[in-house]
Amino acid sequence: MTTGLEVADLVVRAGRHELVHGAAFSAPAGGITAILGPNGAGKSTILRAIAGVEKPAAGTIRFRGDDLRALDRRERAQRVAFVEQDATTELPLDVRDVVSLGRTPYEPRWGGRDPSAPSAIDGALAAARAEAFADRRFASLSGGERQRVMLARALAQQPRLLLLDEPTNHLDVAAQLELLALLREHAAQGMTVVTALHDLTLAADQADAVVVIANGRVVANGPARATMTPELIREVYGVSAIWTENPVTGRPMLALGHRP
Repeated sequence: MTTGLEVADLVVRAGRHELVHGAAFSAPAGGITAILGPNGAGKSTILRAIAGVEKPAAGTIRFRGDDLRALDRRERAQRVAFVEQDATTELPLDVRDVVSLGRTPYEPRWGGRDPSAPSAIDGALAAARAEAFADRRFASLSGGERQRVMLARALAQQPRLLLLDEPTNHLDVAAQLELLALLREHAAQGMTVVTALHDLTLAADQADAVVVIANGRVVANGPARATMTPELIREVYGVSAIWTENPVTGRPMLALGHRP
């Protein structure tokens, strides 16, 4: 796989407190990269910096050779979509209205309508398996349903880089696997997917590459199987781990145990 996203010397501060310290990593084009780390390690902050929600104090963020920080908001939104961990709104919006917000970067600058919006919105709802509740109020949905809608909104942007912050949090096991399969489909079509995950076994099974964060620093980056070593997991998470074979799928599986 070729490199899609390249982050170098990324620094993010909140006042005088440095949240991310010189982070550097790459994520392959057409693959799924999982950002891993304990709670508070800096996963969300890094994703928000890549998406342009947080303004870095220093560093470069390149995607397919282009400097994302140099693009205006409209250009960036045509290339990068971000699904945050929790989505709420007080506005009385239907699901279709929420998904239509993903087409904002494509609306004509001087007024008028985006002619491709209806088909893009329908396609995004179908891809996120959210068409069944397209006409419901967003506020009436469960956490898992809202997550699907926010994914549909991101897909409506037709991005080449998709960022997700803990997208499996509100989903049951079957829905988690279905979501990762959906992300795999989009990655196979050339999209670069970067997602924060807290489930190490899910990351080990589904990710092509991982970025491991601890205390705001990148401590490892590379192919999932080679990077997620028992030694690294013990050092970062304080738990024991071994690679074994999944008795159901026959694929390599990361098994976790109690603190060593």
